[in-house]
Amino acid sequence: MTSIDTVTLDVADPAAAERFYTAAFGLGALLRLRASQEPTTGFRGFTLSLGVSQPADVDALVTAAVDAGATVLKPAAKSLWGYGGVVQAPDGTIWKVATSAKKDTAPPSKRVDAVVLLLGVADVAASKRFYVDQGLTVAKSFGRRYVEFATGPVTLALYRRRALAKDLGVSPDGAGSHRITIAGPAFTDPDGFTWEPTAMANLS
Repeated sequence: MTSIDTVTLDVADPAAAERFYTAAFGLGALLRLRASQEPTTGFRGFTLSLGVSQPADVDALVTAAVDAGATVLKPAAKSLWGYGGVVQAPDGTIWKVATSAKKDTAPPSKRVDAVVLLLGVADVAASKRFYVDQGLTVAKSFGRRYVEFATGPVTLALYRRRALAKDLGVSPDGAGSHRITIAGPAFTDPDGFTWEPTAMANLS
C-alpha cells in the first residue's frame, strides 16, 4: 500500500500562503508549500476536502478561511448527504469542508477528521487501473463514477472532472500546471498529476 503523508502546493508567495493555511485550517505537516510561478488557467482539476464531525465545525473552518482571505465559491449549506461549503484560497487552491452529520452535538471546533485529495479525471476506470498497477489499494469503488484508495493520512480519490467542477461550483475548463505534487513513488498519472518522493516534494 502507498501512503500519502503530505501534498505540496505550488504557490507564488509561500510566506503568505503559510500564514493563510495556518490561520484557516492548521493542517501542519500534511500540507507543504513550494515557491513556483508555473502558469495555470481556470480549474486545476482537483480539490482538497476536509471532513469534520458536525455542521458547526464546517462553519468554523469556512469562517476562519474567509477571515484569512479565502473566497466563498459555494456557501455552507445542507444537502441530501450532509452539510458543506467550498472556498478558494488566495493561492487559487479550492477547498471543500463537509460533514455527513446534519445536526450539531458539541460546541464548534476547527478539528479536521479526514483530508481527501480528490482528483478530477477524464476516465475514472482507466485512472483506477493505473493507480492499482502502482500498488494502491482500493477502499471504495462506485463503477466509473468514484474511486477511493486506502492512502491515509491523506486519502486519494478519483471523480470525473466535469462532475467535480460542478460539485465545486466552477467551470471544468482549465489548462497548465495542476500546481500540486503528491508525496509518494515517482510517476505522473494519466491526467498529469505528479508524484514525487517525499524528500523532493517537501523542498521549498
